[in-house]
Amino acid sequence: MTPPSSNQKPKNSKKPQKSKKSPQTTRPNAMTFVLVASLMLAVLAVLGQGEGFLDSANTQEVPLSTLQSEYSAGNLASIEVKDTTLTAEAIDGTKYRSTKEPDANIADLGFNDIQQSTEVEIIDTTGSKLLLNFLFSLLPILLIIGLFVYFTRRASGGAGGEYGPFGFGKSRAKVYEADKHKTTFADVAGAQEAKEEVTEIVDFLKHPKRYYDMGAKIPRGILMVGQPGTGKTLLARAIAGEASVPFFSVSGSEFVEMFVGVGASRVRDLFKQAQRNAPAIIFIDEIDAIGKQRGQGSGGGHDEREQTLNQILTEMDGFDDQSGVIVIAATNRPDVLDKALLRPGRFDRRVHIDMPDMVARRQILDVHANNKKFTPDINLDKIASKTVGFSGADLENVLNEAAIMAVRQREKKISQAHLEDAVEKVSMGPERRSRKITDKEREIVAYHEVGHALAGHFAAECEPVHKISIISRGGALGLTWFLPEEDTYLRSEQKLKDEMVSLHGGRIAEELIFGQTTTGASNDLERITKIARSMVMTYGMGGQEVGPVVFSEKSRSFAGIEFHESDVSPDTARTIDLQVRRLVLEAETRCRDILTQHMALLKQISVDLLDRENIFREEFLAYFDSPTPA
Repeated sequence: MTPPSSNQKPKNSKKPQKSKKSPQTTRPNAMTFVLVASLMLAVLAVLGQGEGFLDSANTQEVPLSTLQSEYSAGNLASIEVKDTTLTAEAIDGTKYRSTKEPDANIADLGFNDIQQSTEVEIIDTTGSKLLLNFLFSLLPILLIIGLFVYFTRRASGGAGGEYGPFGFGKSRAKVYEADKHKTTFADVAGAQEAKEEVTEIVDFLKHPKRYYDMGAKIPRGILMVGQPGTGKTLLARAIAGEASVPFFSVSGSEFVEMFVGVGASRVRDLFKQAQRNAPAIIFIDEIDAIGKQRGQGSGGGHDEREQTLNQILTEMDGFDDQSGVIVIAATNRPDVLDKALLRPGRFDRRVHIDMPDMVARRQILDVHANNKKFTPDINLDKIASKTVGFSGADLENVLNEAAIMAVRQREKKISQAHLEDAVEKVSMGPERRSRKITDKEREIVAYHEVGHALAGHFAAECEPVHKISIISRGGALGLTWFLPEEDTYLRSEQKLKDEMVSLHGGRIAEELIFGQTTTGASNDLERITKIARSMVMTYGMGGQEVGPVVFSEKSRSFAGIEFHESDVSPDTARTIDLQVRRLVLEAETRCRDILTQHMALLKQISVDLLDRENIFREEFLAYFDSPTPA
């Protein structure tokens, strides 16, 4: 089948629909109406000055006595009296204007001589003045109302939109219909156990009668727990897509506003909407924003966040067994949630979504690679093995960065090199080749990074070296990338000690080669100290002096301020500090022995690194297969 020519339209092509609302179109706000009203009143005020406003340039302003003299001489054809203004027209066409006292009438002015042929007209403006005064008194009221509407819309998070200026209590939930934006379990790669946990939820939403006849109660609330980027929101949308029910999505932070009672009102409105559209799913993302333990805020029981939480608890208690509404919440901090949320009858089912393993990462890459073009030699298995510790969002970002790189380099397909560079960019940040450093600093960085690599290589439990580089990335001047060969979930005491040895490598290499250290090892020392302190205080690896005891800091908040309290005595704290120092110094001694023993390798690899800028795993291992020069 031949493709259509350039001047021939495909048969099934559809004309793009025009947007109903132009992007440039803006809705008039309250301030616009106030300005228009003010302009209209100003025009009325000008018009109220008199009909002679436009021809005031041809009218002479004269004293009242002159006007009376002209009247007595019979030179005037007409006189018009309007409020305190007198306008007269002479027989020869000259126009005069003068003013009188407010209480003076035509008799007092002498304009009632019946022998004169001058026509005198008196215009009554009482009604128009009352209307004009009323309009001017209405202007401040309109201005106050306009300002109130304007600021209330700003406070409610926008220009009003569908909620209107008084729609504070309306839910801000985004509603995804069953037949639109449909997401299924096929879009959720990995997380096999999590999908199995929620399968009966889908079956209940599709066939609720089976469960009612059996007398079973489906969980009213499901709490999804997992680190950021693991797919909690995606799985919740997949449940709604598989069950073909409406999906109400809202963030926990959208309930709390500056006005008291707004959050509770929005909760009520959200649950009412869901019950009207039942069966339906309510998804509350980042529920820890409102679900923290009560009594921790500055306002006690009257805190707005606590009122919102209480309303959620009340609404979930108000569900009957056949309401058809299921609440799904997501958080990465389940430890801070209020216990009342987690009791049976509310969020009584917890679904854990872990970081993907090797198989799951490969499946996630397949899902996100569907709409991308790759070269034939692409190897996603290799990318999955290099991305240990990556979440689903990180893997999606890797493929997206690779596609961007291919477009930037004017390539038609994504190559393996693009994927490799994208993994490094997501892991360690982009290269900063424009950063200018001196030759001396560059040499120090080379020895520093090779010191890390050698110390880690000869420490048996340390992860294998994947890459050494002296190209600046992010805030680092160089990097040594240790990459695990497989997914591990436990770390032994020896592994932690070997990690500290590799972290000491950069600083010790600087000391051995240059006779002094630099500030480049500051982050290494922080990480070493953190590992050692965790070994002593958390993992029970501090030796007999401390024993297998966990020493932790307790934190509490009061008036919005976090306080940390230690549960150890001063003597015990001193013992802990001594054991932490002992572990750090032992790792330093081991590192110095390793680098002193392999000083020739340290110098050789550093010189080669200065020349190549990057040394990869295969090149690094080749130094240990060949004899080391003296």
